[in-house]
Amino acid sequence: MRLEYQILAAILLDLLVGDPRWFPHPVKLIGRLASELESPIRKAIPNARAAGVATALIVLLTTAGLTAALVLGAARLNPAAGIVVNILLLYMTFAARDLVGHSNEVNKALEQDDLMLARSRVSRMVGRDTDSLDELGIVRAAVESVAENTVDGITAPLFFAVLGGPVGAMLYKAINTLDSTFGYKNERYFDFGWASAKIDDIANYLPSRLTAPFVALAAIVLGLRPANAIRICLRDHGKHASPNSGITESAMAGALGVQLGGPVSRHGKPAETPALGEPIVPLDRTCIPKVNRLALATMILFALAFLGIRMAVMRF
Repeated sequence: MRLEYQILAAILLDLLVGDPRWFPHPVKLIGRLASELESPIRKAIPNARAAGVATALIVLLTTAGLTAALVLGAARLNPAAGIVVNILLLYMTFAARDLVGHSNEVNKALEQDDLMLARSRVSRMVGRDTDSLDELGIVRAAVESVAENTVDGITAPLFFAVLGGPVGAMLYKAINTLDSTFGYKNERYFDFGWASAKIDDIANYLPSRLTAPFVALAAIVLGLRPANAIRICLRDHGKHASPNSGITESAMAGALGVQLGGPVSRHGKPAETPALGEPIVPLDRTCIPKVNRLALATMILFALAFLGIRMAVMRF
């Protein structure tokens, strides 16, 4: 079976099954490996930045090596087993069902007027404090999470799967996991996490910028605001602290016609995030299913385009 069809099968499997909580997901294992390496490598290498570089390299090389060994070993054992392993590995790098599923659960709690449950559910999606959020704050957190994580959880794994198959996609997930484990600008990780954060920025540079036009195309399909998506993305993406996250977040804000950003609280400390978009329509609970449909439509269009490009390139 061609890689393109394996990727499609993996996408369908993710949409149907998601990530079962009982399953030992590779991302969790990668995160555990990174955490276990931190202490001994810090002891072995006194310079925090050098220690962080070494930790990142070990995690990435280990991930790529084990994934390649699994892919090649299964294919040598049996061609059919090789295809199944490829599909399963690719499936475990996509997170579309979980991303929209979590936000749908938040929306269901809001529809039941259960703010406490909605706060609890949205806390699984964001790194901000959620205990005192009102409905608007809950909606904004859910919409921002889907908008920002469309790249990390959907289009970037797809991009690297098209380029490098299961090894490429799993290597990207390792990069993403390193950033979520060490990429904090606090005293502990400012230097140690420098390499993890930089590698993540580099890995997401192209996927984030390639995703934005597909947000606009998805907005056409869904009857939203494609021109506004492009305008707001070009105008506001640079306001975000991340060089990549602001691109899809501002594009989706424009497509929805809402304004994202504003005050947040993290670990009890107030912070201000930049305003992205314009309040053409109010940001309310109806925006959650809208942003979910926008993320899924973006994924479908992105997948069809890049799988089509790969098939054309491989043919000629």
